[in-house]
Amino acid sequence: MNIRKVAVIGAGTMGAGIAGQAANAGCEVLLLDLPSENKNPNLLAQKGLNRINNPQESGLISPATAQRITVGNIRDDFHKLAEYDWIAEAILERLDLKKQLYNKLDKVCKKTSIISSNTSTIPIKLLVEDMPLDFKKRFAITHFFNPVRFMPLLELVSGEDTEPEVIAVLHDFCDRRLGKGVVLCADTPGFLGNRVGCFAIQTALHMANNMGISPQEADAIFGRPMGIPKTGVFGLYDLIGIDLMSDVSSSLVSILKPTDDFHNFGAKLPIMENMIQNGQMGKKTGQGFYRLFNGSKQVINLKTGEYENIKNLNIPIAAQAEKNGIMHLFNNGDVYGEYAWKVMSRILTYAANLIPEVGDSPEAIDDAMKMGYNWIKGPFELIDEIGSDYLMSRLEKEKRNIPEYLKVAKGKKYYNGLDVLTVNGDIRSIKRPEGTLRFNDMKKTLIPEGSNHDASWYNIDGLALVEFHSKANALGQESMLILEEAISAVTRFEMKGIIVHNDSQHFSCGVNLNSVRFFYNNEDWDGLDRFLKHFQQTVHKLAVAKFPTIVAPVGLSLGGGFEVVLHAKEVICHANSNMGLVESGVGLIPAGGGCKETLYRWIENKNGDVKSAAWEAFYSLGYGKTASSPINAIELAMLRDNDTYENNRDRILSSSIKSLSTQKKQKPFDRRPIKMTGKDVFDDMVNWAKDMEVKGKLCPHDVIVSTEIARILTGGDVEPGTLWTEQDLYDAERKAFLKLVKTKSTQARINSLLDDGKTLRN
Repeated sequence: MNIRKVAVIGAGTMGAGIAGQAANAGCEVLLLDLPSENKNPNLLAQKGLNRINNPQESGLISPATAQRITVGNIRDDFHKLAEYDWIAEAILERLDLKKQLYNKLDKVCKKTSIISSNTSTIPIKLLVEDMPLDFKKRFAITHFFNPVRFMPLLELVSGEDTEPEVIAVLHDFCDRRLGKGVVLCADTPGFLGNRVGCFAIQTALHMANNMGISPQEADAIFGRPMGIPKTGVFGLYDLIGIDLMSDVSSSLVSILKPTDDFHNFGAKLPIMENMIQNGQMGKKTGQGFYRLFNGSKQVINLKTGEYENIKNLNIPIAAQAEKNGIMHLFNNGDVYGEYAWKVMSRILTYAANLIPEVGDSPEAIDDAMKMGYNWIKGPFELIDEIGSDYLMSRLEKEKRNIPEYLKVAKGKKYYNGLDVLTVNGDIRSIKRPEGTLRFNDMKKTLIPEGSNHDASWYNIDGLALVEFHSKANALGQESMLILEEAISAVTRFEMKGIIVHNDSQHFSCGVNLNSVRFFYNNEDWDGLDRFLKHFQQTVHKLAVAKFPTIVAPVGLSLGGGFEVVLHAKEVICHANSNMGLVESGVGLIPAGGGCKETLYRWIENKNGDVKSAAWEAFYSLGYGKTASSPINAIELAMLRDNDTYENNRDRILSSSIKSLSTQKKQKPFDRRPIKMTGKDVFDDMVNWAKDMEVKGKLCPHDVIVSTEIARILTGGDVEPGTLWTEQDLYDAERKAFLKLVKTKSTQARINSLLDDGKTLRN
């Protein structure tokens, strides 16, 4: 079996997303939906394609990828399914409709075609109970999470009759080609992600209502302080859709055993019935538990049903827990600590009670929550952090039942290095697909060679791996000291080379603006200049090193974080990497070699045409352009032709280690002096910015920032043809940065972003 051509039936949110990801993987894709009665019978499928091709929320890695998708309808194009290797069904969650479709598929599809359903709740035994054996043998559930391109989790479920080869083919294809973290699930209600995730959401929802805690307060606790995304519970309800989330919960209630603890929290809150009837269904309707009203954010009062302006909450323990761990919440005696305990203790015991029903060990549940719900740690990793003995003793005091699998962990941990504790108390190695490698797994057996609060570096079989680990991986002096230390160590000890990588959601959001604010509040301009110079010198060492250098980013690489990426001889990034130099938005310019490198790269792309390159760099830096994929990044001269990407982020590190060992794709930097375009082009750029201000497309301070960008890229008032070295460009960056950061307008932009989370236009 080999999957080359993929068909998707159902062009709704999930079906279109699956089609898009298959196209991203290079497959020929057929997307079908019901026929439309107007002139275009393929209208529904076309709408699905248009939705994933929307630049604002694109499910495609590049617009050109859409050409791999053919749209059609099940009336006129059903016969074409005979040509396809994998047919993924993503229609309504109605068993009768799915069965009708499978009967038709059995008559049309070739006998080697794999058929799967994207159902999130219906057991596989019900889906295929009336189908012939040869159909059952090649049928599975492939449960993707929304949005398909960006959510890494795929739950793969086999039935009693599913051939092992079918599961093996789907597992390998979805892992390597679609870039998914594949979790094998038993055919149990809700599988893993939704079983635990929905229980977590419902528990947090009901406990907040029972304890009189407002949605805003609940989200402040059941969010980052507990290692959960900042949307919390009520914000997540709004994001998913209150009606949809309620339907999923009701579906689980209908299929779970009466003894399942989910029944204690599965019901809608009384207020939610009225909200759904009133169209208050979350983000998609403009109002849910939260809404924007006259420019102000409001939150609903769970008792009255009326909206109130959100408050500036001051919950010190939340900030402490976010920084130092969940125990800071559990040991806090106020109502917030009680809420955190009541919610999380139930989630953890619920997860433990699922073993061995859903498997014999914790990795699958932990992976499902991390990849499907973006938790930093899974339930069993949290138990290890808390301590199983602490959890059991507190449960005993409250006279609550203790799960058997929790008792197995008494005095132990579920994870010990690369080993895991099974349900019968045995120890075995953590199972990962061949070729995948997570640095968070590796760290369990490593001791850093150098470390501080912001970064660490490790010796991994003779290569240096640098990890940023500050909040949002913001870069400061400490980050650069560790990177510099690692570079120096590779030279001194003749190591293989250096890789900069981390397993965080994002590589780096940029230079720590709080540090920048500290400098300007204290008018320490010399100190700021020293920091900028050290940053430049450090990334420059990375670029000109005599040994191999690789930067392997995931998620966001912005501002200073992207300047580190720009100075690697080779970049191996994730397919969903988002990168760019966005400093202009806060009234600054890139001063870690970003302006310099952008100019050089555009000169390469424009075959030496410096004037054309300067204008391209000017637009890119002035607008703070970002690339939403590696393909887009190459088009914007942000990546070079030797840089590559992996669809599965768990394969980035292993690919980096392999590539560094061979050095075949390493591309040196050739940064010779540039004949600057000088005063005439500089004046043209400044006049362009002023004209954009007159047209209302730029703010007054944007013109000032654009002027400084133009001055760097052209040389300013110098004569055309004046030679500038790479160091001249570094110096010009620092000079412009210091000039801008002294202005009240730039400081106001930074203060607004740091204090209010808002982008100020002034």
